[in-house]
Parts: sequence; structure tokens; C-alpha cells
Amino acid sequence: LKEDISNGIQIIIDVQEYPVVESVNYQGNKKYSDSALKEFVTLKKGSYYSPYLRYKTTNKITNKYVAKGYNAVKVDYSVETLDTNNINVTIHVEDGNKIKINDISFHGNKNVESKKLRKIMKTKTTNLFRSGKFEQEQLEVDIDAIETYYMDLGYVNVKVNSYDVKNISDKYLGIDLYISEGKQFKYGDVYISGNVFFTEEDIIDVFDFEKDEPFNMEEFNSRKNEVREMYSEEGFIYCSIEPNLLMAEDVVNIQVNIREQTRAKIRKIFINGNRGTKEKIIRRQMAIYPGDFFKRSQIMRTQQNIYNLGFFEPNVGIEPKPINKNGDIDVYFTVEDKTSGTANGGVGYNSVDGFVGQLSLAHNNIMGNNWQSKVSWEFGGSTQNVDFSFTNPYTFNTNTLTGFSIYNTEKEWEDYYYETSTKGGSIRVGRPLYFINRSKVIVNYSYYSKRYNITDHDAIIEEDNTSLVELDTLSWRNTSSVGLTLSRDSRNSVFFPTNGSQITLFNEFAGGPLGGHFDYYKFIAQVSWYTETYYKFVLRNKWRFGYVTEFGNSDEVPPDERFYLGGTGPDGIRGYSDRSIGPSEGGGREIIFSSELAYPIGGDQLILLGFLDAGNSYNSLNEFNFLDMKKGTGLGLRIRTPMGLIGFDYAWNFEDEEWTPHFQFGTTF
Repeated sequence: LKEDISNGIQIIIDVQEYPVVESVNYQGNKKYSDSALKEFVTLKKGSYYSPYLRYKTTNKITNKYVAKGYNAVKVDYSVETLDTNNINVTIHVEDGNKIKINDISFHGNKNVESKKLRKIMKTKTTNLFRSGKFEQEQLEVDIDAIETYYMDLGYVNVKVNSYDVKNISDKYLGIDLYISEGKQFKYGDVYISGNVFFTEEDIIDVFDFEKDEPFNMEEFNSRKNEVREMYSEEGFIYCSIEPNLLMAEDVVNIQVNIREQTRAKIRKIFINGNRGTKEKIIRRQMAIYPGDFFKRSQIMRTQQNIYNLGFFEPNVGIEPKPINKNGDIDVYFTVEDKTSGTANGGVGYNSVDGFVGQLSLAHNNIMGNNWQSKVSWEFGGSTQNVDFSFTNPYTFNTNTLTGFSIYNTEKEWEDYYYETSTKGGSIRVGRPLYFINRSKVIVNYSYYSKRYNITDHDAIIEEDNTSLVELDTLSWRNTSSVGLTLSRDSRNSVFFPTNGSQITLFNEFAGGPLGGHFDYYKFIAQVSWYTETYYKFVLRNKWRFGYVTEFGNSDEVPPDERFYLGGTGPDGIRGYSDRSIGPSEGGGREIIFSSELAYPIGGDQLILLGFLDAGNSYNSLNEFNFLDMKKGTGLGLRIRTPMGLIGFDYAWNFEDEEWTPHFQFGTTF
């Protein structure tokens, strides 16, 4: 409005406020509840009821319904004006029918069959096993997947130009996609520029494409990332790889421009969150140090080393922070403590002892020093065992491991008609081998006394086990031995490894100049390796060979030092009972092959697996026959608990053609 005044014009603006929303109610909505709609609509109590807000609310509700296949949804409003000039708003939602996809058609795809393109899409037509629901967001993702697939075939300029979603009826719709494939390109030449640290040959070796092969975008991006990782490994974490694809005729020439920038050094390493562990224990796990150039693999290895201590939750955090214009960084490792001391009691079962009880106290981080100690008592069945052990992995703040064990065991071998009493102990010293990465050597001295007692003389005489008959007539017999263990462990996790290997060579020399009543030499070699395959499945393989022989004044190896295969454990062949494979008096040689295909659920807390075991025990390697090896296969699961790993396997015995259950603590791998 305007009014004339003596010295000009007066403009009058008449403002009328939008009414304030007192309440919002919903009617007719079935797919989403009132509370679910209230979470994402913008029209709320206290809002001004404007046309724009109403339009925005309608769009949000419509899009939410359409995303779930309700393309015919309708939204309307009714308003009740109150005495205060505020309003109550009712939103009327008519869900409509859920529209299903009845047809997906492609146009312009001359070089790729429609059938193949439909397989790529997660948007599917309806059938007996599929809902065929239409989701706009998923269709957009599928279009990207189609273009990516074409690019991996060399169609670099492919484009899904448009698509049409059409209603076939009130319940069904069809989708038409219009594709412009373009020309198929092949690999051409690769040109490198900007590189200083690595030679042109080093980088071209990574981009080693076969000329005249179709250009593959996924392969190209993978090689580009390899070059980036090469630079990252040498500290060039700010390096940028800028490729330029040059189309010429029917080939793609690749120009790779590299900007190396500064090489980052590590200034300081910080550790946060360690409440129960001394910082020096964590710092011993470092594979990289202040002053070193940043090396991604060493950072990741340090993270794994810290986790493998077993004191912390899996989410060991890594945060590199730039600290100056030279690009140098500080690295922050953040840990979260978990319980490292346990008191356990329980009942277990195995095929030899039946049900057994166990009580134990264990702590693997005494006073935050990584000192490890355990005392346990196993009772029931055919076993009575008490043992105590202590280990200091870093004696006198060096990388020297020291430890000792003492034990007292009573065990009855009911199926073999004898029982043993054993009491003794051992001491050990170990050091890493710096000239072999991730390896160590442990020297162990053991001294124990054992007494054998036959429980069924008639059965022993019938089996003609003269060695055991002789031992039964004697009192306590002493064994003094030195063991040497060489091992290398490159597994990426001690709990559920997905790659790497573990190699162990064990040598034991008993008697001779060491004294005692038995003279023998024992050798065991075991190799385990791990490979991640598809969809988180991990293939785990194990090979084990054992050899034992007497020498000097001994005519035979003690029965308990020979090899008895079957059941679970290091000498296990699942599908057979413990100690049931090989000569009745035990073998002097053993060969075991084992494979598992494992799948983790919930991180590595629960593991499902299938397995195949094969092996046998012999008195001479001349008796070895691969076709005569005992074989078992089946399914199993592993559960991580505070007590350790608990497993159950159900195995098929190929020889007796029967199923056998196995319970176990720990792992055969």
C-alpha cells in the first residue's frame, strides 16, 4: 500500500504471519508408523505452516515411500484452526500398492548381452523368490555398476544416457535403460613424468599392461594404487598420482604425472589409553621408530604386534598428524585395555578322558610387565594334573625370554593297559634371530621322573609289548633332555590369521652326557600357512613331520615319546579317537596333512570351518604310502572365550564310515 504525503510517498507493508503448528497428526499410513514419519518430516510442532514447508514435507514422505517401492503414494493435508490462531495439521497418507518390477529392458547394448547386465544389477524383476521392489537409490547404484563393468571391458566412454520407469499396471512397472557403449579401447603406451625417487622403469614395471588387450579400468586403478603404496612405503605419504588417459584411434595411452612432494619422517610416537600396561612393553612392539621415514607396512605391523600382546581390544587406533611444513609427522597409537587376568573353572570332554574338570588362575600381564604366569589343576576321567609356569619375555629389559615350568601328572591309558606318574620341570631361554625376520630361538632344559604301571598284564603280554613290561618292573625312571626350537611367525594375527605362515623346527636330545635312564633324539617340523580367499573365507593348511629314534644305551624310545595319532591336538586326525592311529606301541615317524576353510562371524569371536585331515604313524619311512593314510573330514566351530579358544568338530571317518564328535581347547593350527 502507498499514501501520498506532502513531501513524498509513504509505503505501508501489511504483514500476515503464517499460522504456528500446534500439533501434527497422521492418518492412513501403514508402511511407516507415526513415530517413524515424525523422525524425518520437517513439519513439526512449533513450525510456521508455509507452502514451502508443506512442499518439502510432501517430498520427503513421497521419496521415503518410493524408495521402498510404493510409487503410487499420495500425501494430502487438512487444517483445523484454533482460537489462538494456531493450527492442528493432519497429514493424510495413502500408501497405495507396492509396485513390483515386471521387466528390465536394455537398448543400445550391442556387445554385452542383456542377460549379463541384469546379473550385474541388484534391482531385479519379481518372481517366486524375489520381491522385485523398486528403489530409486538402488537403480542409480546399478547404473554406476553397469558403466563400471563396461569400462573394465575397454568401453571407456560408455554412458547410460537415460532410463525410463513406466507403469505397466497399478501393481507392476517396467524399466528401460538406454546405453551408449562407445568404442572399445585397448592398452597403448605408458608415459611417466615427475618421478625422482623411483626410476621410470620401476614405475612402468607396475603398469605392465599387455598391449592390444582391452583396457580394464579396475586393473588400471589397482596398478595406480600399487604405485601410491610404493611411494607410501618410502615415506612419500603426500605423493599424488595423476593419470591422464589419452584416446588415440582404438588405444588408450596413459600419461602418469607424479608429484612426489616431501618425504615424511616420524618425529615422535605417542601411546594413549594404556592403563594396565607399562608403556615400555608397548614400545617394544614397535617396528618403526622416531627419526625413521614413514613406512606404512611397518606402521601396520606395529599395530598388529600391539594387538597380538593380547592385552587390548582389536581396535588399536593409528593417527598420523603432520607437525611442520616439511611434512614430518607424529604418530598416535590408541589402545583400549581388556582383562588380562583370568580365574576359570569348568568341565570339558574328550574322547580319551571323558568328562574332566579344570581350575586355573592365569595372568599374562603381571604388574603391567607382560610377565605371564599360570597355575592349573585338571582332574577327573583318567587324568590328574597340577602345573605351574612363569615366563618373562623381556628379562632385564632386554629381548631375552626366560621361564620355567613344574608339574605333577597322573594319567591312565585305559585302552593301552598302563598308567604313568610324572613329576618334573623345565627352564627355558629364548632370543629373537635378527638376521631372519620375525623369528626366534628357544633353548629348553627339562628334567622329569616317570613311573610306568601295567593295569592289565594279560593284555600287554598278548600284545607282546616287551618294552612296557620291562618298564613296569622298574621304579622311577629319569629323563634329562635339552630342546632347541627355531620358529618364524609371519601371521597377521595370532587369534585368527588371514595371511602369513608359521614355521617351527623342534629338536630334543635326551640322555647321553645329560644323564638319565633314556637316550633318544626327537625332531618335529611343522609348517602352517594362511590365505584369504573370497568373501572372508580363509584357507588354512598344515604339514607336520615327526621323527624319534633311540641311541646309546637305550634299546627303545620310551612309549610316551613315540607318536600316536588321532583325535585333536598337534597329532590329531579328526574322525578317529585319540592315539588310535599307528602301531600299538607308538610310531617312530609321523606325517600329517590338514586343511581348513574357515569363515569368521562377528570379527573373530565365532569361526565356522570345514576340514580335511590325513596322516599316519610308522616305524620306518619305507612304510609310507599316501593311499594308506587315515583320512577324516567334517565341519566345526571355534568360540573365543576368556578361557581361550573352545572348539567342536564333527568328523567323518573314511575307514570306519562313521561320524565322531570332538571337543577341544586351543587350536590345531
